[in-house]
Amino acid sequence: MRIKLILLGFGLFLVSSISFAQKSDGPKSIISDKVKIKKYHNIEELERMAKGEVLALYRERNTVLTRILPYIAFATKPGVTMVTLGIPTNSANVKALDNQLEAADEYVNSTTFFLNEYLPYADTRNLISGILFYEEIMKSLHTFNEYR
Repeated sequence: MRIKLILLGFGLFLVSSISFAQKSDGPKSIISDKVKIKKYHNIEELERMAKGEVLALYRERNTVLTRILPYIAFATKPGVTMVTLGIPTNSANVKALDNQLEAADEYVNSTTFFLNEYLPYADTRNLISGILFYEEIMKSLHTFNEYR
C-alpha cells in the first residue's frame, strides 16, 4: 500500500512538473502572424459602410502598416525569424528584438488610443481616402521583391 502511495505521489509530481515547465515558443517572428488583411476594398464598398466600420478598418490598416513597414528590409510577410535571416541568436540580439517588439507594441497601443479618441471627428471621405491609400501601400508590398 505504501509503495502505491509513493508511486502515485511520484506520478503526480511528474505530471505537475511537466505542466508547469517553461515552454519555449521557438524563435520569435520579426513580423507578427497576427498582421494580416483579410480583404481589400474599393471606394463603393467603403462608401456603403457605416462610419464605425470605416473607423475600424482605418485603425486596422494603420496597425498593419506600423507592424510591417519598418521591417521591409528583412521581410514583408509574417514568419521570418532571426534564424531565417541568419542573424545570430545570442542573448544581445534576442534582447534587442524583444525590446523592439515591446516598443512596437507600446507605439501601436498609444496610436490606437489616440485614433480611438480623435478619428470619430474625421470626415468620412478622408477616412475612406486614407484606407484606400493604406491598402495601395499594402498591395505594393506584394511586389516589393521585384525591386531586389
